[in-house]
Amino acid sequence: MADDRWRMGFHLMPPIGWLNDPNGLCQLNGVYHVFHQYSPDWPQPGAPRGWGHATSTDLAHWEHHGMVISPDTPDEASGSYSGCALVMPKAAPNGSDAVRFYYTGNVKEQGDFDYILTGRRATQILIESDDGFAMGDKQVLLRNADYPAFCSCHVRDPKVWRDADGTWWMILGARDVESTGLVLVLRSKDGYTWENAHQVRSDAPFGFMWECPDRVVLDGNTYLSCCPQGMQAYPWSHGLRDQAGYFPLPAGCDLSDADSAVRADEFALWDNGFDFYAPQTFTDAQGRTLLIAWMGMPEAPYVSAPNDLTWCHCLTVPRVLSRLEDGSIAQQPAPELKVLRGEKVELAGAGTSALLEHRADIEVDGIDGPFFLTLDDALEIAYDGSAFTLRFLDTEGVGAGRTFRNSALEALHDLRVLVDDSAVEVFANGGRLALATRWFPTADALRVSLEGTCSAAVAWPMGDGVRATYTQ
Repeated sequence: MADDRWRMGFHLMPPIGWLNDPNGLCQLNGVYHVFHQYSPDWPQPGAPRGWGHATSTDLAHWEHHGMVISPDTPDEASGSYSGCALVMPKAAPNGSDAVRFYYTGNVKEQGDFDYILTGRRATQILIESDDGFAMGDKQVLLRNADYPAFCSCHVRDPKVWRDADGTWWMILGARDVESTGLVLVLRSKDGYTWENAHQVRSDAPFGFMWECPDRVVLDGNTYLSCCPQGMQAYPWSHGLRDQAGYFPLPAGCDLSDADSAVRADEFALWDNGFDFYAPQTFTDAQGRTLLIAWMGMPEAPYVSAPNDLTWCHCLTVPRVLSRLEDGSIAQQPAPELKVLRGEKVELAGAGTSALLEHRADIEVDGIDGPFFLTLDDALEIAYDGSAFTLRFLDTEGVGAGRTFRNSALEALHDLRVLVDDSAVEVFANGGRLALATRWFPTADALRVSLEGTCSAAVAWPMGDGVRATYTQ
């Protein structure tokens, strides 16, 4: 496994097999915990899907602990699906913090079913843990009959929080019987017994299902994050069914308010790249809101495991969120990643520079006018004065079926590009615009070409903080 081509140095990957949605993100007693959807037996047909588990003390160096939640009960026979973590202060027997995990158990019945209105069971399951490692017994909290009658069989991906007054809240992604996406809001006094409180819908139909709902609070303002499905007709979707973004809630409104509603025309994409889905956020001990997403797509028309790799997919780097004056959200890589930087390399202001490996942190500042940054003459990051474009010049090889993504942009001031073997994340204008993509370079050295005016362009070779996750 250590010799697999395109293993990365600072993006979490599965040791072997398949990875998708991040789950149960939290910082517990000084340790960052990242769980994720995991099928170590992939690509075998019907490979069990559960939760893998990785930990870090600095967001840069990671260990992996294998599959820790398995679909081993009748209420999750078809998979232990996505969910969240809620830290319980001083709840462990030794007085340290404990944690509760809430997730969806998926069951697909055998028979002639459409698995939308019939044939599927969606249970919400609780596991308690004193340390984030040893898992307690599984408790089923909700079944299909507990959801409102207008719901289809698609209800999943709980996100749970507690108000200052002690009230517990849960949001669940849902698809109603009319195939319209929405979020269910539930209330509890103890986190065990739940009642339906209300629902959140958009002012106009917006996809047939809202997956992976999340509540994001920045500077006292609440956002509903979700992944609407059925979006391929929208011009900004690039023909993809599944998208990931957020709705701002009206000022002073929180998801616990019964009159919560969102506007379809205010939906903003989290990321404008090729590979970004199922983001989840959490707040760490520093009070930062961090986001991690799956660098993959549910039904993408491009490849993520070329040449018979023994593993598939990765997660984004942790991104620190901040609210901008216009209410939009900026994302920047967690500063802890800088510990992996090597010796700084000055890049040719107009020309091509070569780095020894495809693992680098590139920063360009003081950009004035049109600007082009190209990697290996294969992946172009371009600003033409009105549009920002991420384009694969080699779509079938390095791009593995990816083409281009573009976004309107009045001016480009700065760029940060994280290159990590088979992953690239681009941040423009202090993280106002973010683009994530997988790519599969074949050259030994990384060639970085610049064209345009800038005041500074530098790169740092990056070390390996995840090798321990796939080697023994």
